[in-house]
Amino acid sequence: MNQSMFSKAGLLACILFLGALSACKTQQLNTLSHREKRSGWQLLFNGKNLDGWHGYLMDKPGTMWKVRDSAIMLDHTDGGTGGDLVTNGEYENFDLQLDWKISVTGNSGIIFDVHEDPKYRETYLTGPEMQVLDNVKASDNKKKDHLAGSLYDLIPCDPSTVHPTGQWNHVRVLLDKGHLTFWMNGKKVVETQMWDAAWDKLVAGSKFHRWKEFATYHKGHIALQNHGHDVWYRNIRIRAL
Repeated sequence: MNQSMFSKAGLLACILFLGALSACKTQQLNTLSHREKRSGWQLLFNGKNLDGWHGYLMDKPGTMWKVRDSAIMLDHTDGGTGGDLVTNGEYENFDLQLDWKISVTGNSGIIFDVHEDPKYRETYLTGPEMQVLDNVKASDNKKKDHLAGSLYDLIPCDPSTVHPTGQWNHVRVLLDKGHLTFWMNGKKVVETQMWDAAWDKLVAGSKFHRWKEFATYHKGHIALQNHGHDVWYRNIRIRAL
């Protein structure tokens, strides 16, 4: 075999390998490896249906929440019932990881420590939020701590870490005995200690000072926010600490 033929064969092998690798990655959406299972990870979304989720203060998911292309999608095109989508389970100390992408002008959020009770009409009245946003065209992009990846209205995220609309972002929320850390696409962007004097001062200087029960529950549901825009979530997994 001459050098030219070898180069062509090598190139073809490389292309086939990359194609197989891409297919493998697609097949691995919303799944856990044996090692991850042994480490205590659990899937919160199976890629097929909304088992394990319900609408906030509802007994089942709102009809706007759908499963499409192996992702949870909030679809406003056909109307229907909405509301925030919340886990059936409650979590205290945890490592939460997932992917999201947002529509143009879109706004949503990942809310945790949500206490589900009819006296709280919205999830954000009790739960802190990692913001999900189109940083460029969303109306709520005027404050740094309202941009994607921020601990909403409390601590800003570095906007350079966020991928634009239509692209997936991988995020991580780690809460361990009140120590809260956010990652955006592999970079640590928020770190704080909840429920101490500095935290109380931070909350007092935010919009949440109006709600006495905000961020006071140490255990609760995880919610995906319906803020009136299309949004997608996938690869949602959690590990109890």
